Amino acid sequence: MVAGIRWLSTCMLILLLLVGTSISTAQVAYQGVFSIAAGDVDQTTVVLWAYSAEIGSLTFETATDERFTVIVDVQSAEVIDPMLPVKIEVRGLLPHTHYYYRVTNPVGERRIGTFRTTAPLGERAGLRFGVTGDWQQQVAPYLAIKNVPERQLDFMVLHGDTIYADNASPAVPLKIARTEADFRAKHLEALSPRLGLNTWADARASTAIYAMIDDHEVIDDFAGGAPTSSDQRFDQHGKYLNETDLYQHGLRAFFDYMPIREEAYAQTETELFAGKPKLYRARNFGSDAALFLVDARSFRDQPLRQLPFADINDADKVKAYLAETYAPGRSLLGVAQFELLKADLLKAQQDGILWKFVLVPEPIQNFGALNAPDRYEGYAAERAALLDFILSQRIENVVFITADFHCMAVNNIFQRKTADSPLMPTTMWEIITGPVAVDPPFGPQLFQLVESNKLLTPAQIALYKLLPMAGQDKVLMAILSAQLNRAGYDDIGLQDSDIDATLIKGDYVAMHAYTWTEFDIDAVTGNLLVSTYGVPWYSQHTLAKTPDTVTAYTPELISQFSVRPQ
Repeated sequence: MVAGIRWLSTCMLILLLLVGTSISTAQVAYQGVFSIAAGDVDQTTVVLWAYSAEIGSLTFETATDERFTVIVDVQSAEVIDPMLPVKIEVRGLLPHTHYYYRVTNPVGERRIGTFRTTAPLGERAGLRFGVTGDWQQQVAPYLAIKNVPERQLDFMVLHGDTIYADNASPAVPLKIARTEADFRAKHLEALSPRLGLNTWADARASTAIYAMIDDHEVIDDFAGGAPTSSDQRFDQHGKYLNETDLYQHGLRAFFDYMPIREEAYAQTETELFAGKPKLYRARNFGSDAALFLVDARSFRDQPLRQLPFADINDADKVKAYLAETYAPGRSLLGVAQFELLKADLLKAQQDGILWKFVLVPEPIQNFGALNAPDRYEGYAAERAALLDFILSQRIENVVFITADFHCMAVNNIFQRKTADSPLMPTTMWEIITGPVAVDPPFGPQLFQLVESNKLLTPAQIALYKLLPMAGQDKVLMAILSAQLNRAGYDDIGLQDSDIDATLIKGDYVAMHAYTWTEFDIDAVTGNLLVSTYGVPWYSQHTLAKTPDTVTAYTPELISQFSVRPQ
């Protein structure tokens, strides 16, 4: 057990410590790139987005049929800079309607995309959407999402780390992006063809998009609500890190390259929020579901220190550290956003909406004190307050959808009100989604540590290497579950919980694959079908050495389970 704890601690530390250094701005030209997207859709409006490397006028046409015989809106926008996309907003649309849009660039090229407006409250028509996060530009093209267009989704959530601004990549060989041009080039790189494929451009054209930042849109593990003086990687402008040039450049590029409205918090808000970018979104999809997309980076307080590795087996020091995580007043979301989330959750329950999906980029499920600072467990008082609010208000069918850990993993959620309180099971659960492509993902990284630290026998290591992907997942799942059991939590998965779930295919983890996850609500029963698609992970080296083999990968169904609503 002690060796297992040490191994898990080391792994998580590596995952959370990716810091680069500043070098000059990248200059990247993308001749011939032409990409479109729709996003931030609600019952009557949508944001349409397009990038064209050609300077001049873009025409946007919106229609109710794919032949464009019934055009309901025509607008134009000017491309004045080959690194700047354009956006328009279409209003006056009909609820729960399938629309097509066509964009014509200055040289007469056309792209066609599609989106659906949201259903009105009271309608139960079913819902199908996708979520994923985490893709490094250096391992494009993104084979895991090749099948997104054929799934005919109502929408797709891009759940953070949509670029790795602090990782060098082929088109932007910088350790850390510093200028707006650097950040824009990173986003554009992800939407540009590579090896004959442009999977993100195809996926974004096939459905509506909602998007959220995590840390790598700016820099690893940043805390936007921390004092400027707390992080020397940032310029020392302003009181908070969310007022620095680095943060503002990263957010500026994110808004530029995502099909979302540019909203801001009111100037009457607290100093931390006043006038700052508002990425929080709450959307209802009839009475089937409500989605709450939460910004967990821009307003979080300065993180706690890491629990020293040497202290992991000292019960008194672990207890004292857990007490620190419960210090009152510390916030992951910031007070203003936290209150918005609570109010919107309560309203969804009062309105009779069946499923409530809370999308927080970092996991909220229980992993214990180790490496807690970057997760919701590092802000344990607010975590407990959120869970207590959900429980006390009897808000049912709450699912947390997260990313960041570079694996797919599902588990039920426990509540602990204070550091000394007993653990209390709940009917809430979480699924960690992705990664689309991060080299290496969670599983291989863990195994490298297992092998180098001789935590398995030579025979066990040899057997692991011979196992198929699913078998390797089971080995690591058993080790992780053992660590959770030591802290009093259940095994990974929903099999021993109070949640009415049925495993259909695979398992509740996928640690050796690049993935995305689909959520499908049945219009009649309300049952939720959760399906994870993916491809075997590949490294930069493998991609460079055998590009034809890698680009031939086709996403397959890796994991599937269903959950009956309360």
